Amino acid sequence: MLGLKSVAFEDLDRVNLLDPALHATADLGPLWSKLRQEAPIWWHPPQGSVTGFWVVTRYADVLGLLKNHERFTVGRGNMLATLLHGGDTGAGRMVAVSDGRWHAGLRRLMLSGIGPKVLDLVKDLTEATTRDLVSRALERGTCDFARDVAAQIPLTVICELLGVPPQDRPRVLELTNRAMLSGDIEAPDIEIRVARSQILQYYANLAAVRGGAPGSDMVSLLATSEVDGRRLTKQEVLLNCYNLIVGGDETARLAMSGGLLALMENPQQWERLRRDPALVDPATEEILRWTTPASHIGRTALADVTLHGEVIREGDVVTIWNVSANRDEHAFAEPDVFDIGRSPNRHLTFGYGLHFCIGAVLARMELRTMLRVLRERVAKVKLRGEVRRIESNFITGVSSLPVALEKDPAG
Repeated sequence: MLGLKSVAFEDLDRVNLLDPALHATADLGPLWSKLRQEAPIWWHPPQGSVTGFWVVTRYADVLGLLKNHERFTVGRGNMLATLLHGGDTGAGRMVAVSDGRWHAGLRRLMLSGIGPKVLDLVKDLTEATTRDLVSRALERGTCDFARDVAAQIPLTVICELLGVPPQDRPRVLELTNRAMLSGDIEAPDIEIRVARSQILQYYANLAAVRGGAPGSDMVSLLATSEVDGRRLTKQEVLLNCYNLIVGGDETARLAMSGGLLALMENPQQWERLRRDPALVDPATEEILRWTTPASHIGRTALADVTLHGEVIREGDVVTIWNVSANRDEHAFAEPDVFDIGRSPNRHLTFGYGLHFCIGAVLARMELRTMLRVLRERVAKVKLRGEVRRIESNFITGVSSLPVALEKDPAG
């Protein structure tokens, strides 16, 4: 892929998956292939004071572990950054890192806040926002697609879902952009921390207001409902609002910008999409498979489990690399080919089972809308600068994608 360097990965003992720069600069495809073939369950060596962990890379094994809720838990965290450093502070309170009855009840509650009526409203907003952003980009002729288009669509939708008043949205969008676009290496850490703190304070105040005067938004739902026989605490409301902000932003944003980059790298697929509107839906799924914005999912073993002759001990951290599973040659025909007509396409980008991503329906809708608007309005798109990738061992994608757009005369 564009801008990624080739690495041989001959010595697994020298591989450090904790290194954010590795994920941003190297083509890890050969590493995933090597692990799937030679070490489908691999013990990642400790790094300094940080303990080792298991790495699972085959599609069938990933799927099996995602289904096995009895022996693997998210209750201590679902990503390396928290699992290896004392656990997630939201564990047992935030939907993404909880299990059992509490998780099931909270999940049902939050899914009820994304029902058909809400989706119809959000769909119209997504359409209008996408058309406006693309139109403005076409008028200028150039834009940073990752920032000017892909980042703005999901954040606008999240503001609607959480019931941010119209007069507050410009400020909330500005703060959330600053807080979420952490791939910007020029943004000082202190600036990101301040923006995140201000966002959390804003939603804490909003939740306090909605608790006494609820509306039909997600904040009101969380602030006034009961889960497993009790009302959510203020901190639980806030944590799950933040969960929605992060989860609702990252997958869609990174899939949009990564999807456009893939179409530029595969111009024949762009032309296929422009010729055939029926390819919008399968192209959406292929982009989700191809980009896999969340590269791994973390679990902790609740009991000893043997997999491919290796014993995973109770308490061990297990990382499930869906970025590898989505390129498994035993699950996908020609997995390293970007094919917008691919069918079937049972990718694991949103996970599987009880912890299947709550925001999947929103991310798919946003990505489909973007593709539809681009194929209708844009004749040509060309890269006009350096692609900058996010340095992270958890999320993958581009933080900057400067492009030149040419309007379709018929669009």
